Amino acid sequence: MLLAEAKLIEPDKGSIRETLGRALYLSGRNARARLEFARAVAIDPVNDYAHFGLALSCARTGQRTRAVAHLKLAIAMRPGADEYREALTRLTRKLAR
Repeated sequence: MLLAEAKLIEPDKGSIRETLGRALYLSGRNARARLEFARAVAIDPVNDYAHFGLALSCARTGQRTRAVAHLKLAIAMRPGADEYREALTRLTRKLAR
């Protein structure tokens, strides 16, 4: 609730969109999470975690090609993030099946 209110007050603040995306993703509301992460990426294109969250949300909503692209961007921005690489490995294995 508070995040939704914060979004109304500051709709162009990427950190609010990212945090709301995380909350939605963790609650299983993947399509809504995808929209919030996409907005966070649009506001702040160099936010590696927003790209990562968008990728996970895309994967859960069947947009696997888009997910791979955003995971690759997140990895390029933060090469040492093992969580990003592991997610890409899992996703590419699923695509290979």
